[in-house]
Amino acid sequence: MVHATIDIETISTRPNAVVLTIGGVKFDPMSNDDPHSKFYYRIDVNEQTAMGRDVEEDTLKWWSTQPEEIMMDALGDDDRHSVADTMKALNKWLVGVDKIWCQGPVFDICILENLATDIGSHYNWKFWQIRDSRTLFGLLPKDPRKEMNFAAHNALEDAIVQSVCVQKAYRDLGVS
Repeated sequence: MVHATIDIETISTRPNAVVLTIGGVKFDPMSNDDPHSKFYYRIDVNEQTAMGRDVEEDTLKWWSTQPEEIMMDALGDDDRHSVADTMKALNKWLVGVDKIWCQGPVFDICILENLATDIGSHYNWKFWQIRDSRTLFGLLPKDPRKEMNFAAHNALEDAIVQSVCVQKAYRDLGVS
């Protein structure tokens, strides 16, 4: 069974948020194997604002409080891809994935579904494939992310950490 974790970074918390980056990895939740098949795209911000997607001033202010390297990766202009190319690549990357983990699917997945709908694209998942790592981590005595040192708010790094923590949660909870 192939699982994937998807994480996004945005400049709004609304369902029609401008998406800055999408990160993802595939993994086996029943193993200690490292996550693999990394996916990372930086999406064209101007294209999304021209579509009328949302930007929140408070979220922009929050980004200004992040470490410069993280902020520049999320907000810098280099290596941006069109929304259509990004969604096409994401859909292709998700072929063969059985379950998709997010840190709260009402954020990541809802925003990605809204983005796909805005451009008339499909998305390569069904509602029943989506899993919530925040809920899973809440079942543990301590959130496993708190024990890790990582560059939070980099979509790829967050996806890797969430996948490793799902594996840990499965072990700790005796999931087989």
